[in-house]
Amino acid sequence: MCAIAGMIGAHPEEGALRKMLDTMQPRGPDGSGVFQDENVTLLHTRLAIIDPAGGQQPMVLDWAGERYVLTYNGELYNTQELRHRLISRGHTFRTHSDTEVVIHAYAEYGKSCTELFNGIFAFGVWEVNAKRLFLARDRIGVKPLFYANKDSRLIFASEIKTILVAGHPAAIDRGGIYQLILLGPGRLPGSGVFRDIQELKPGYRAVYEDGKLQVEQYWKLRDREHREDFSETVECVRYLVTDAIKRQMVSDVNVGAFLSGGLDSSIITAVCAEEKRKQGENLPTFSVDYENNDQFFVASKFQPNADASYIRLLADTFRTDHRRTVLAAQTLCDALEEATLARDLPGMADVDFSLLAFCKEIRPHVKVALSGECADEIFGGYPWYRDPEIRSAEGFPWAQNTRQRAQLLTAGVGAEEYVMEAYRKVCRESDILPDQDPTNKRMKEMVNLNFAYFMQTLLDRKDRMSMRCGLEVRVPFCDYRIAEYLYGVPWAFKDYEGREKGLLREAVKDLLPEQIVHRKKSPYPKTFDPGYEEMMIARLYSLMDESSPMWELIRKDRLRQLLEENAPWPWYGQLMRRPQTAAYFVQLDFWLKHYGADILI
Repeated sequence: MCAIAGMIGAHPEEGALRKMLDTMQPRGPDGSGVFQDENVTLLHTRLAIIDPAGGQQPMVLDWAGERYVLTYNGELYNTQELRHRLISRGHTFRTHSDTEVVIHAYAEYGKSCTELFNGIFAFGVWEVNAKRLFLARDRIGVKPLFYANKDSRLIFASEIKTILVAGHPAAIDRGGIYQLILLGPGRLPGSGVFRDIQELKPGYRAVYEDGKLQVEQYWKLRDREHREDFSETVECVRYLVTDAIKRQMVSDVNVGAFLSGGLDSSIITAVCAEEKRKQGENLPTFSVDYENNDQFFVASKFQPNADASYIRLLADTFRTDHRRTVLAAQTLCDALEEATLARDLPGMADVDFSLLAFCKEIRPHVKVALSGECADEIFGGYPWYRDPEIRSAEGFPWAQNTRQRAQLLTAGVGAEEYVMEAYRKVCRESDILPDQDPTNKRMKEMVNLNFAYFMQTLLDRKDRMSMRCGLEVRVPFCDYRIAEYLYGVPWAFKDYEGREKGLLREAVKDLLPEQIVHRKKSPYPKTFDPGYEEMMIARLYSLMDESSPMWELIRKDRLRQLLEENAPWPWYGQLMRRPQTAAYFVQLDFWLKHYGADILI
């Protein structure tokens, strides 16, 4: 994986160019490259995974009278198939990197190349003679791509910070404020929260030519008639999941896996361990826990049991080389600022902090790790898929607190309508066959809501925290083939035996120990140490006695009331309860001060 950036319409000053590369270095510590042409600059920093000697960028290709220059962040999992296809059309290759396949595919097929790629990617191609820039992002949105198109200048980058140091002003208007308080840590699809910074949405591509940017969608979830019976569906799911995992093990460096003892990471571990065993190797696996959780863990419907015994069972069953990281409350607190800088926005509190600290522990052992994100969105595993009351209510199901959030704002006119319009827009745009019964119609809306919002928050988290450490994390359940197929599968199949992810459990039941197959869903582990909550609450309350730009946005009395009430529903998702909510506002204060954003109310 890598970091990419570019500026079209002007050259960055030397100092700004150096700062841009500096912001990109954590994502690409193995090398950097710069291409400059008339009023065009492309930048790249590299984390070498495939063909370390042959994949340097920006990469240049002369083909059919045009010179193409590529800056690319990603991984293709169908590289060999595409290479053979391109060779049959007269292309020759100097390396075995997927980067070279991407640039040849664009030269051959133009913008349609994105429809051929199975992978995670964000890239830009400059056509020197045509003076045209092409940008594209993968279907699911695993790899980020932000841009600012203003004053006859386009700046694009993997991360927002690179755009800011290139000279784009940091400012937030009412829309950005509403996202931070009403949707945070989520955000509107395509928004970078900062004013005039946007994100190319998943499944979109764009062309910038003659100072104009044209953006188009090339992929979305499309409904289809599901013709397979249940046993055929189980067989297809098993193939798609195991094939995606095997494809994503391809690497020229050592590969490991996150292991939580839950269903999703256990499936990945089982498949990867078998593939490693064929090579005469053991699979490196990694888990995270927290000091004092053995003493203070409290079961809930969101987190019914602890992970440790299940992790031991999996590691022993598949003979993995397992490493367990135990984090202290102080370690989480100490990671708050860096995690905020990694994300460029306030995030999921210690759910982010712990992942950042965890990735730092993993990185000395592997450069690539597989993780189980996004199975819940696709297979219907979250509690809000299965709670009839939440499922039928309008609004984002993982944040049943819009009214309380709106009351925090110093200026909240139209706040609740803002959230409801964002929610309804996704429902309106969901592709659903007209003859669907009410349950299947609603479940497809739920999938699209999760795809557009909740899943993107998790993918942001995984990408930024891991790449901050120079660790590439791959997410096999984000293979678009799985998403496309599962979208058409009726809810009754997904809900097999009345269990969350019942279809997935049935498809892999012979791969895993029975205890794992039947284990109730448990999310990413969090700390239950009361010392962490005390530290975060104390930090937030101390800010109430200080001057902070946050108080231009937030009413202190309402925030204090929110924390003292300890609302029954989390602030966001399953994990952000009182200590995480406090940490979110500590992040918000730090973010406002660090970025010095002008507040335009």
